[in-house]
Amino acid sequence: MTPVAPDHALSPHTGWTRAHWADLADRMLAAVDPFRSPGGARVDLPGPASRYGPASDGLEGFARTFLLAGFRVAGERGADPEGLLERYARGLAAGTDPHSPEAWPRPDELGQAKVEAASIALVLQLTRPWLWDRLDDGVRERVVAWLATVVGQDYPPINWVWFRVVVESFLREVGGPWSRADVEEDLAVHASFRRPGGWLSDGAERAFDHYTGWALHLYPLLWAHWFDVEALCPPELRRQWADDLARYLDDAVRLVGADGAPLVQGRSLVYRFAAAAPFWVGAVTGEGGQHPGLVRRAASGIAGYFADRGAFGPDGLLSLGWHGAWPPMRQAYSGPGSPYWAAKGMLGLALAADHPVWTAPEQPLPVESGDQARVLEAPGWLLSARRRDGIAVVLNHGTDHAHPGDTRADSPLYARLGYSTATLPPLTGAGVTDPVDNAVVLLDGAGRATHRTGFRTLYARDLGGGVLAAASAGPVRWVDTGGDDSADHGSGRTGPVVPGPGLTVASVLRDGVEVRLARIDDHTGGSWGPLRLGGWPVAPAGDTAAAATEATATSVTGLRSSVQGLCGFTEAAVHVERGTSPLGEVAIPYLLTPPGLAPGTVVAALVTLDRAGEPPPRPTVTAEYGTATITWRDGTQTPVALPRPWSVGAKLDA
Repeated sequence: MTPVAPDHALSPHTGWTRAHWADLADRMLAAVDPFRSPGGARVDLPGPASRYGPASDGLEGFARTFLLAGFRVAGERGADPEGLLERYARGLAAGTDPHSPEAWPRPDELGQAKVEAASIALVLQLTRPWLWDRLDDGVRERVVAWLATVVGQDYPPINWVWFRVVVESFLREVGGPWSRADVEEDLAVHASFRRPGGWLSDGAERAFDHYTGWALHLYPLLWAHWFDVEALCPPELRRQWADDLARYLDDAVRLVGADGAPLVQGRSLVYRFAAAAPFWVGAVTGEGGQHPGLVRRAASGIAGYFADRGAFGPDGLLSLGWHGAWPPMRQAYSGPGSPYWAAKGMLGLALAADHPVWTAPEQPLPVESGDQARVLEAPGWLLSARRRDGIAVVLNHGTDHAHPGDTRADSPLYARLGYSTATLPPLTGAGVTDPVDNAVVLLDGAGRATHRTGFRTLYARDLGGGVLAAASAGPVRWVDTGGDDSADHGSGRTGPVVPGPGLTVASVLRDGVEVRLARIDDHTGGSWGPLRLGGWPVAPAGDTAAAATEATATSVTGLRSSVQGLCGFTEAAVHVERGTSPLGEVAIPYLLTPPGLAPGTVVAALVTLDRAGEPPPRPTVTAEYGTATITWRDGTQTPVALPRPWSVGAKLDA
């Protein structure tokens, strides 16, 4: 295919137009054609099978590429010169025929089929005049029978409830069996996910991640927009969903880096540019409150970020990985077709070429317009996006994919103290069991690190004067995870626990620079070695330096991570890991205290992530009883609450 020329007049930031999106879709669909089964019911892509086996994986490949084909044809108002829908019509006929060698596992037989059934039903509804209405009666009957096995089935109380809502709503529209009780139950479960600021948790745990956008904000408004659900969805409920989406997107657009990178946090990151989905939902449904040029800027930036960094292999297939292929990013449910949920991030193709989202000039991202700083209450994050380097970061004191009091080990993609659009935590190896990056831990005699999952969020607030602060506390523990080989990308691993003391950690953010404070809160009768505070992981690793109480690691691209001891630290070093990150060799600067730090002692460090240049000014810190005071270089003083009581008072000067 001839490359599409960039249009920097219409799209001054990315050069992308609708033609680029259509070209990308066409290339993605052409690349999977050689892997269609003879009857078309499966797309059997190369790679290791998921835990559900090849039949499930082939269905997944069909359903997720069907999403993309459906968006492509719908945006052309049924024009289908490549015969996409004919190919998928053949697959529907074979997959729902129980006597076919390509028969799909049914949703009542296999949980993963419940997921894929929703994609199939969504596209059948979207393309109904051009596909469903033209299918043979026998094929329609078999499709209904296959989909109808979802009725009355158990669905986990997470984003999966929408899979049942979508399928049963389609069945209702075509005269098939459905259950009002199922739909009402699932809507009630969804309502329980609502959190402040338009955010949604993926279940009862503190599970804030991209599922908030590419699932929990995607399905409700598309359901209300594409299906006849007036009897099931009162206007005030749709209005609530629209208001929630608008508030969420106002945060989410600030979590996109100037290079288009989404925040690297949470599970299922192999879906990559599915992160663009919630922006398109606003455009498709007329909700969201964002300028159409900003929607396209965000979505094109995200898709282009991956397209330019090797997400597509030489064969044109999406790999399991982040930039390029990196098999350790697989989770147990990941099969070769899993990455094609990225099709959700191409939802905008369902909009015709004359829609304002395609014709309006691009608007700059917030990070391109100026520095951004705000408290994200629901996930317990402090957000900082800096125009000077185009990086968005969050400091995390509210998310761990767990409940308070949980005793599992930390999941690298949920429980770290910080995430950004430019870094990725090590996902395998020793750094998972003994976390270094963005972690404050106590070391035992064998050098093993504590874990903090199950902490309690103390606060996340704006202190005024451009200063944000957040704190969390709880008992830490050493966890022997040797008997648990799960993938670590969701909930943390389990194993025998050795309890440690309470630990309070606080982050104070000003002008994109963090002061990180820590205090041991109580004595459990045990003992511990040094307290270790780790900075940001940069990769591919370049130069490193450490002296006295300051350490710095710089990536080969000029991204710099540094930690400077302000009080309580006596040693600095840089930890290097190989083979544990899809970004390459990782370098993490860290600080150490002397062993056996007394309960009540407050330590503090300056923690930065930026593009190499002048180091940030060094503040001073004093701590007494339940308050630490930061004195910035311009003389401004910020008192910071450390509210948990401690058994030993201390005053520490920088």
